[in-house]
Amino acid sequence: MEGTIQSEENKSCANCGAELNYKPGSHQLKCEYCGYEEFIEQAKSSFEELELQHYLKVVGDNKFTETIDLLHCKNCGANQHVEENYKSLRCVYCSEPLIKEDVEKEGWILPGALVPFQLDTKKARGIFKEWVRGIWFAPNKLKRAALDPEGVHGLYVPYWTFDADLYATYQGQRGDYYYETQTYNTKNGRRTRQVRKTRWSSASGSVNGFVDDILISASQTKERKIPLKIAHWNLKELVVFNTKYLAGFVTEKYTISLKEGHHRSFQESKKIAYNWIRQDIGGDTQRINHADIKLSDETFKHVLLPIYLSAYKYNGKEYNFYINGQTGKISGTFPYSFWKIFFLILFVVIVIAVIVILAK
Repeated sequence: MEGTIQSEENKSCANCGAELNYKPGSHQLKCEYCGYEEFIEQAKSSFEELELQHYLKVVGDNKFTETIDLLHCKNCGANQHVEENYKSLRCVYCSEPLIKEDVEKEGWILPGALVPFQLDTKKARGIFKEWVRGIWFAPNKLKRAALDPEGVHGLYVPYWTFDADLYATYQGQRGDYYYETQTYNTKNGRRTRQVRKTRWSSASGSVNGFVDDILISASQTKERKIPLKIAHWNLKELVVFNTKYLAGFVTEKYTISLKEGHHRSFQESKKIAYNWIRQDIGGDTQRINHADIKLSDETFKHVLLPIYLSAYKYNGKEYNFYINGQTGKISGTFPYSFWKIFFLILFVVIVIAVIVILAK
């Protein structure tokens, strides 16, 4: 399955010859010059869940892979697939210049599915501008940066998803609350109060169920970790991977291996198992002394999920602003303007001083 995904993405308009890009919120490609639209043919079958253990032990790294043209950011380490007509040639995460001549071809596990963008760039910029306007203490430079038409980029970020049948046995204790009346002395005499205590009893048993779509980020750098506030996508909207959905957007390659992603997914499965065990024990509180957790029939997918982001530098420090490309939720950090805070404090001091003088 060796090849390059770029040749399929850069499809020309049948009407004027310009490049077609994916039209967010649809299953169409659109020419930005003449308005021509072309439907993306939908796969007749659903996306494939790949057998995890077989893949890790037998199949090897070259199965279900293609090659992808990547630019590696020397500043923040992001691996980005960039369109031939990509104008800014700057890293979507840190805004450092990318050198077109540095493009390299690398293999990757072909994505099985993706959630297409539902918001177009114009809508995303509008959300970002409104958010920035609401930040009174932000520097004016940031507000001006929000007006930069090249400042917001659409990016498909990589995730692993894992499914499995979970079975766990456990030993623990069930705690049931009860109350005792306690008498105590005060200056006004003896009083009583209800004191809560816990009656513990042994508990053991087993739980089982299906763990569906544990989502693990496949991007490793902590400095550009997508905030949890926006990292929620409706995975029911996943469609079979088609490179045409990538047209007009940047795609990040995963930096967390499938093996490491699987290890992290087990930790999430463990949390799910413990919640099931606590429900099975019942009572008011629970203690889990031991749990033996087993996963079977494990499968995985490599999926791409949409975000918009804007990178901004202020006094040598990088700031990122994220918009969920499906839901429109926004999150980010921003610098504070010293002078705006200073003048606000000064204004408050003057107002207080005037009130004190008038009160005399």
